[in-house]
Formats: sequence, structure tokens, C-alpha cells
Amino acid sequence: MSFNPFFNLLSDVYYGWRMVGLVSVIRIVGGGLHQFGFTVFFLPISQDLGISRAATSLAFSLSRAQGAIEAPLVGYLIDRYGPRPIMVTAVFLAGVGYILLSWADSYTSFMIVYLGVISLAFVAGFVHSPMVVANSWFIRQRARAMTVVSAAVPIGGALISPLLAIGVSSIGWRWAAFLSGCVFLLVCLPLTFQLKRSPESMGLLPDGEATALNEGADSSISSADGNANGDFTSRQAMKTWMFWVLVTAMTARVTCYSAATVHFIPLMVWKGMSESAAASLLGIFALVNLVAHFVLGWIADRVNKPKLLAACHLLPAVSVVPLLFDSAHYQLWLFAIGFTLLDASFPIVWATVGDFFGRRHFATIRGMMSFFYMWGSFAGPVLAGVIYDKTQAYWIVLWIFLTLLIVATVLVFSLIRAWTIRMIATGSPVASSATTA
Repeated sequence: MSFNPFFNLLSDVYYGWRMVGLVSVIRIVGGGLHQFGFTVFFLPISQDLGISRAATSLAFSLSRAQGAIEAPLVGYLIDRYGPRPIMVTAVFLAGVGYILLSWADSYTSFMIVYLGVISLAFVAGFVHSPMVVANSWFIRQRARAMTVVSAAVPIGGALISPLLAIGVSSIGWRWAAFLSGCVFLLVCLPLTFQLKRSPESMGLLPDGEATALNEGADSSISSADGNANGDFTSRQAMKTWMFWVLVTAMTARVTCYSAATVHFIPLMVWKGMSESAAASLLGIFALVNLVAHFVLGWIADRVNKPKLLAACHLLPAVSVVPLLFDSAHYQLWLFAIGFTLLDASFPIVWATVGDFFGRRHFATIRGMMSFFYMWGSFAGPVLAGVIYDKTQAYWIVLWIFLTLLIVATVLVFSLIRAWTIRMIATGSPVASSATTA
């Protein structure tokens, strides 16, 4: 049997898709073993080390705060040296970190390894760098590429986390952690050395274009803040109103989404659903989320992205309203499906950031944005928990969801015209179809 037709077909695929596929494989492993895997390790570590669930949860919350603090520096380093050295280092640390975790014998050693090695590596190499790869290799198909990268994590959760759970139950969490570290080192680390920084570094153009993009379609058209045809530096981006509108909207959305996901089952039970039914609905929530990722990514490259984002904020807000008055099961399903749009549309947010501010300093700009909005994901679950403890109800939480999502919708809606102008001014290949959508 000859494999030549297969290899010939592969050679015809734009090299950027190979890069997206490569970082997506790394994120599938990272998502399955770490992002979703932390839940698998949660109870065994708590029981073995004799620590409370609150103390174990603190590691998760502190990792979110740590991610916000380190994001600007990580972004700068990626822009300065490219994603490959960052991902090589991060994957190596993740592998070593999980091997060290298997030897943790106290809460102190657990926290040092989890926060000082594993989480430090994950944010840099598995969160920021892959999105930079997608933004560097694509313009016209930017949203699609970022959607593939983003969807890799839930795919890892669906495929690898169940295997991890079997491993923990059969050979114990320590051996499972040790083998997880070996997977990072033996599977992911070799892949990181294959990364290429940009299409230009290989004599190619973004999206596999055969000719250079039109860099100045109309010099009389300027962007909302003057830098129409060039990439923005982080300092220039932070002086624009679009930057702060995006940051504020993202803070609102992650506050709602993180609170809703952490409190999903308690919220459903409070509304009268059984715990087992709520857990099943959570599984459907994850499946719809994955499908919505690809549907929205395909749509986003064909329409005005802020218009689509505004709809992806408005529909979750609408899904909250029925819960304020009744608790029929169809309303709980509507809420679950509506809120999947908040996470599924996040790649479109970053694609919009890339549209506004370009490719060259994207990592630094992303890092600065993350520094501000990530505190919402830290505060949301805590605030919801405090409110429930004091009132024994989620009414106030639901009203906060509705208010924040309406504010986010209005903010994103204000970007529609600025995005259109920016696309036309840069002569973007997206402009011809999306600006009329």
C-alpha cells in the first residue's frame, strides 16, 4: 500500500494549519491532564495529604491570580523571542512539575509544586503561546484557527480526563501524576521543537496567500485612533478606547461564566433539579460548548465580528431572565445552552483583538488584557459563594449576571463601526465579506 497520496495531500495543506494542529495536540494533552485533570486529582490529594477542600481549592484560585500577574511578562517574552522557546520551557516544566507532584508529602510541597512549577508553566505555554501561533499565521481565517486551538482543551477533557480518572482509581494518584509528567515530556516536548514563529520566517504569507496583502487600501480612511495600517504596540493599544472596551466586556463575561460554571450544579439544585440530573446537564453543557466553538468560528470569519460577539453576550443575558421568575426544566436548559456561548465565543474575542491591533505585538497586548480581566474569573465564584452563604439563594447572583451581560453587550456593540473602519483601512481580506454582514 502506497502512502504517497496521503503525504502529497498533506504537503498541499497550508503550513499554518500544521502549526495550529501541532499546538492543538499539545493543548489537548494539557487540557486533559491539567485543566480538567485537576478535578480528577482534587479528592485523592485532599484525602492523602489530609487537607481540607477549601485549602485544595485555594491552589486553583491562586493559580488564576498568578496567571493574571504573569500574563504581561509572558506576552512580552513571546513577542520578543517567539512562542517556541516559551512552549519548550513550559512543557518541560509541566512534565517535571507533575513528576515532582507525585512525591509531594505535605500541603506546603503541594503548593510549591502546583503554583511554582505546574501553573506557572501552563499559563505561559498552554494558554497564551498557542493563541499567538494562530494569530501569527492567519488573518482572513483567524477566528477559525483560534477556534481550533481553543476547542482543543475541552476535547482533551473529553478524551484524556476519563483515562486519567481510571488511572487514579487503579494505580493511585501519585503514579498517575508521575505518568502524566512522562506524557508531557515524551509526547508534547518533541512537538514544541517543530514550531515556527510566523509565515514570514518561512517565506510564506498569512493564510497561505499567493500575493502580498493590500497594506493601504485607502489612505484617506483612518482607524478610530490613527494607527490604521500598522501593528499597534501594547502602549499604543492601551491608549485606544477599543482596548478598554474589550477589557471591560471580557471582565464582565468571565465574571459571569466562571461563577456559573463553578456554581452550576448548586444553582440547578437550588432551582429544583436533582443533583444527578444537574450533573448530566453539565455534561451536555460541555458538549454544546464544543460544537458551538466550531460553528461560531466558521461564522466569525464571514461576518462583522463585534456584531456576532454582541449576539453572544445578549443571548446568555436573555437566558437568565426566565430563571428570575420560574424554574421549569426547559428554562434551566435554556440557561445552560445560552451560557455556553460565553466560552465558545472567546476565540472570536481574541480574533477581534488581532483584527484591531495586528500580529506583531499580539502576545504583549493579550498579556496586558489578561492582567485586567482575569481578576473577574477569580472574583466571580467567590462573590457568588459569599452571596449564597448570606442569603441561601442565587437571586442576587442572577441579577448580577443579567446586569453585567447587558453592559458587555452594549460595550461590544459600540465596536461594530470601529472594526469595520479598521478592516477597510488595513485592506484586510476579511473586509470584503464581513463589513457587509
